[in-house]
Amino acid sequence: MTNEELQILTQDISTRFFLKPFKHMAYFNPRLRTTGGRYMLSTHHIEINRQYYEEHGFDELVGIIKHELCHYHLHIEGKGYKHRDKDFRELMQKVGAPRHCTPLKKSIERKSPLKVYFYKCINCGQGYQRQRRVNTRRFVCGKCGGKLEGFMRKAGFF
Repeated sequence: MTNEELQILTQDISTRFFLKPFKHMAYFNPRLRTTGGRYMLSTHHIEINRQYYEEHGFDELVGIIKHELCHYHLHIEGKGYKHRDKDFRELMQKVGAPRHCTPLKKSIERKSPLKVYFYKCINCGQGYQRQRRVNTRRFVCGKCGGKLEGFMRKAGFF
């Protein structure tokens, strides 16, 4: 899909679901990494991450465009356009826009913990499991205040 086709699709979705024209630009931004799209407050343009379209298909792209158009139309009208605003949540529900994108496979792999850290209190035996290391000289047991001892296991060796 080209930027021109994306522009036409965005204008079509805007008139079909929002009954309002989209008068600005929609285009693919290759620098987007962690989000499916974004609405630019200063220019009113919509930027889309092409990876979501390539990995999840047309329906995911339409959902991202609907979500960004909710920001767009509410901001233009001077209403609450942020995720926490009631106007935004109501409009998203009305047009069937998703709250979040389906995660990319790369980000799912990156988020899976590679290491798991276990800590045990020397005094009371209370156990703790963490994904990040804890400084045992600085932190103590939350139950009794005793000293912690720790060890690590890599994921997959349980």
